[in-house]
Amino acid sequence: MNTEFEKIDRRTFLQSATALGAAGTVLPLAGLSAGSALAQTDQKIVFATWSAAVDQVKSHISAFEASTKISVAYENAPGAQFRQFLTTKFVGKAPLDVMWLSDAWLPEFADAGWLAPIDKYPALTKYNADLQKYCVDSMTYKGRQYGSVYYTDFMAFLYNEEILEKAGISRPPTTWDEVVEQSIKIKQKNLVEHPMLLSLEADATWFIEFVSTLVFSFGGKLVGPDGKSVMQDPKGGAAAAMKWVQDAIQKHKIVSPAALSTPEINGLKAFGAGQHAFGIIPRYRIRPLNNPAESKVAGKVRMALMPKGGPDGTHATCGWVRFYGMSASAQANAARLANSLKLIEWFGGRALGEYKFQKMILLDIGLPYCTKPLDSDPDVVKFYKTYLGGSDIVHKQAALTQKKDVISPWFGEWNENNIRAWQKGFMNQAPITTVLAQSGKEWDTLSARK
Repeated sequence: MNTEFEKIDRRTFLQSATALGAAGTVLPLAGLSAGSALAQTDQKIVFATWSAAVDQVKSHISAFEASTKISVAYENAPGAQFRQFLTTKFVGKAPLDVMWLSDAWLPEFADAGWLAPIDKYPALTKYNADLQKYCVDSMTYKGRQYGSVYYTDFMAFLYNEEILEKAGISRPPTTWDEVVEQSIKIKQKNLVEHPMLLSLEADATWFIEFVSTLVFSFGGKLVGPDGKSVMQDPKGGAAAAMKWVQDAIQKHKIVSPAALSTPEINGLKAFGAGQHAFGIIPRYRIRPLNNPAESKVAGKVRMALMPKGGPDGTHATCGWVRFYGMSASAQANAARLANSLKLIEWFGGRALGEYKFQKMILLDIGLPYCTKPLDSDPDVVKFYKTYLGGSDIVHKQAALTQKKDVISPWFGEWNENNIRAWQKGFMNQAPITTVLAQSGKEWDTLSARK
């Protein structure tokens, strides 16, 4: 899952790291003094995660310790503070061997020298063949792979099949033009006021994933293969995607103007209350939406491939990963390196021959995986049958998922202004060509400083 702390910009990140380094500050592990944490460095592998799936992590650590006789010092911090938690520990040289990481943090942490690439260790890279390609790509920076996947997800196109049935619509839309057509039909029957859900708040956790999904589905990119911006192309996917949202709000009125102030969690609640027919929603939200204890529309929510946009459109969507990384300090010590590799494999690869942790967090809390062999696991098949009516569409969309093309050391700094630019374009407060040209220019300016 995403975290609010990803929104810190590069300038703030570097200022924070510099200040912490000057002060020599060390953030101790919760429940341990800084001294006791240091004292345990030689005996235990220090493993840090944010506060999610805590019971599952503890259970899997206990099994690891019993199987390998290697001790683990496990700690976690709230997701919203986790990036700062890691930064403080790295700068202060506090004990830290293995940790959860976001793909959005990889360039900064790698450039700072805090992470060790794992691509020279066959014990971990042998699992790449079992992963979706975008998952490996999302853990790769400057040609080096830095992790093993914890979980992955993508933006899904979900629909309420009951609303479609009441409107006399026999199948979900396959293009964004059809989304408009079907939404207008639903509005005309007074089933819901704004059939299409978009959550585009300026501070929204998933803003760049929403935007990237729309751009990819229109056959476009924000950044070209040479690292230079292409978002400003007036005939490109970014311009077409922005125009579609602008028309959906202003012209067709199938998306609420309040979308620009709607956080993703509020949009999720509205969809679960039956207020929308369609929505771009993270896939892991399928479980609560189709859980009768959490949703009024349980059993009615289904997934379709992301609609295509325009003549160059595709069914592509935007995906992301959270992964297990290893610190450079762990790599510097042969014993700690060997034990860290075993721990990462236990969680990110197979444990006693099985992808146990990946399966556990899917079945227990609904977090998806990258490991394709699990697709045919009977329990996984049953999970998707229960919560989605079947798994075929999930696997088809996963195969069409692309990594974000804007992840870079300057991403956070650029994205602050980029969000404002897209919002202006959505509301027709400035010409689309102008706002995208400004966003593209800032990208190239920041890139040139690197």
